[in-house]
Amino acid sequence: SKTISKCYVQVTGMTCASCVANIERNLRREDGIHSILVALMAGKAEVRYNPAVIHPAAIAELIQELGFGATVMENCGEGDGILELVVRGMTCASCVHKIESTLMKTNGVLYCSVALATNKAHIKYDPEAIGPRDVIQVIKDLGFTTSLVKKDRSASHLDHKQEIRQWKRSFVVSLVFCIPVMGLMIYMMVMDSQLSDAHAHHNMSTEEMEALHSSMVLEYQLLPGLSVMNFLSFLFCVPVQVFGGWHFYIQASRALRHKTANMDVLVVLATSIAFLYSSIILLVAMAERAKVNPVTFFDTPPMLFVFISLGRWLEHVAKGKTSEALARLISLQATEATIVTLGPDNVLLSEEQVDVELVQRGDIVKVVPGGKFPVDGRVIEGHSMVDESLITGEAMPVTKKPGNTVIAGSINQNGSLLISATHVGADTTLSQIVKLVEEAQTSKAPIQQFADKLSGYFVPFIVAVSVVTLFAWIIIGFVDFEIVEKYFLGYNKSLSAAEVIIRFAFQASITVLCIACPCSLGLA
Repeated sequence: SKTISKCYVQVTGMTCASCVANIERNLRREDGIHSILVALMAGKAEVRYNPAVIHPAAIAELIQELGFGATVMENCGEGDGILELVVRGMTCASCVHKIESTLMKTNGVLYCSVALATNKAHIKYDPEAIGPRDVIQVIKDLGFTTSLVKKDRSASHLDHKQEIRQWKRSFVVSLVFCIPVMGLMIYMMVMDSQLSDAHAHHNMSTEEMEALHSSMVLEYQLLPGLSVMNFLSFLFCVPVQVFGGWHFYIQASRALRHKTANMDVLVVLATSIAFLYSSIILLVAMAERAKVNPVTFFDTPPMLFVFISLGRWLEHVAKGKTSEALARLISLQATEATIVTLGPDNVLLSEEQVDVELVQRGDIVKVVPGGKFPVDGRVIEGHSMVDESLITGEAMPVTKKPGNTVIAGSINQNGSLLISATHVGADTTLSQIVKLVEEAQTSKAPIQQFADKLSGYFVPFIVAVSVVTLFAWIIIGFVDFEIVEKYFLGYNKSLSAAEVIIRFAFQASITVLCIACPCSLGLA
């Protein structure tokens, strides 16, 4: 007999079932090609050929001539089948050995391991030579009962409800406290601009300015050094820092434990430093009983948390939508199939109900009117209309006659069909769609990976810059104190020069941190 080899070709540029039919039809005519099977979603063709006549590179070229991209896939893992079984009735190690040795002797079984403690068997097999039902039969013949490990068919691991709730809560908390802080800030800005106008028009002396300034309600000092404005901002900032920032702190600590710096680290760094610095400045001012209210950054954390938690919330809502769609897709899968044995002239000899996972390639499956197609296949006998709208989006039922392909998950309408299974298990179109959507769910957008990578360098860079700023100003200050004096308005004349310099340097470096950390990178 001629030796038949098998190769896999990655095919790109296929858009629909007619592309598949086109490739299959044209390649079947070629010399040396025994059979070809193309999977649309996986973008993969499995070709069996006679190596004496044709070789894989030539096959790929033939596909390219039809206008598709094609590359031969090296070591495709030969599409090994994996079977997980629960085996009952094992009593000791010799039972385990008996099952393992018998299976390993069976043609087509590549690997087998049975665990006595968990009653589980893990089997790898070559789907060309043997199928799951044969394996189960071998174990049954040895006198053990066996069944498939039930797969969890729900998409619960893709449920984003909890995250949606937590980010929504975080957003709402931040928002509630952010609005008053923003209001106070805008009010201060407006009043400040009015004051400077007054100054410009009436040539008021600086003393009168100070008097007017301190008469403003918000600048009124509750305690020496503690203005109403700063006190209110502090009150509004605490709950945001604790409740709004809770998840950020958790995630940032995880990132730091793994010695990486991601967006969360940036946010936490910025808000914590802004908050701590502002609080310390206030305490110092109160201790010094300062006349001029210090500049604080209490407005930074709430605003930052609002924007970022809103972003996270929207992201999870979007992911949740995809997950719902995926859950619906998964629910389309049939759970059982009716396998029939055909005699000569396609006479039905027998039929049995089996789990969908047990359908093997080449099995003849009967699909009754109103039933779901359990696997992808080709019609052998029967005429029917099939509703494929769930997969293809096509509203009208499609006519199926012998030779047509059918898609798992679509619904048979009026005639009974016999189909020959071509793609089973994880290879069916539906499984491939589910897999693609799952991958899209779990992987990050390329731009997001890029941002995370950037922030890995960005965080240490900004921290370094702010430290440089700190030392630069300290040096400048000790070299030429007047520069500091010029820029550091309203400092307490009673302080020593060194103290003023160090304070100004700190203020400058913290400003760098607070402005750079919540940068547009993070918000975007």
